[in-house]
Amino acid sequence: MSIIVFPAIDLKGGQVVRLAEGDMERATVYGDDPAAQATLFANAGAQHLHVVDLDGSFAGKAVNGAAVESIVRTFPGHVQLGGGIRNRDAVERWFDLGVSRLVIGTAALKDPEFVKGAARDFPGGIVVAVDARDGMVATDGWAEKSDMEVIDLARRFEDAGVAALLFTDVGRDGLLKGCNVAATVDLARSVSIPVIASGGVAGISDIRVLALHAQDGIEGVITGRALYDGRLDLAAALAVAAAE
Repeated sequence: MSIIVFPAIDLKGGQVVRLAEGDMERATVYGDDPAAQATLFANAGAQHLHVVDLDGSFAGKAVNGAAVESIVRTFPGHVQLGGGIRNRDAVERWFDLGVSRLVIGTAALKDPEFVKGAARDFPGGIVVAVDARDGMVATDGWAEKSDMEVIDLARRFEDAGVAALLFTDVGRDGLLKGCNVAATVDLARSVSIPVIASGGVAGISDIRVLALHAQDGIEGVITGRALYDGRLDLAAALAVAAAE
């Protein structure tokens, strides 16, 4: 079995950035042309892209909409988008514009019926973000830590028809510490929903280990800083993910 490698494009003020531990004050800028970055990933062989409107995560609505639209127009594959998607209008708008899947986090905790309705009406289109800070669900751009455990939020959507769970260990995100494989695999084994790993990918070894757990329910892995810093070659990562 193979897994999907999702190169990440995080947007802040229209620029391509990466944050450390989700902290907007600790942003590294990697470019000011998101569509060009999407093209580079496509040329390396990527068929899937993970895009986050970071400003939107805090604002609760789309802020980098123009940049997202330029990526969708440019990238020939599937675009998965997260950040500030909190209502039905936003869901319908992004699907109409050609986004393949939407990642919903904060609303999954605060308005689960909205998320379940969207998953029902757009089969295969909704991904629930299960963001963990010390084992508890983090919301609102990871700025807030809830009193709900990750597994409890995940099980809330067990029979809701969501396409996947996106699990991020916030404490590792953007730090190149290595992905929290154990926690990710534990979650995948605990639910019937496929799980996408995110946060801390440091190099090809993370891709290789996660690919070995495809049968446990790992659908894919998101990687950002390791690509931008040259620690991970995207074409090599795609080859490893397909070969395992």
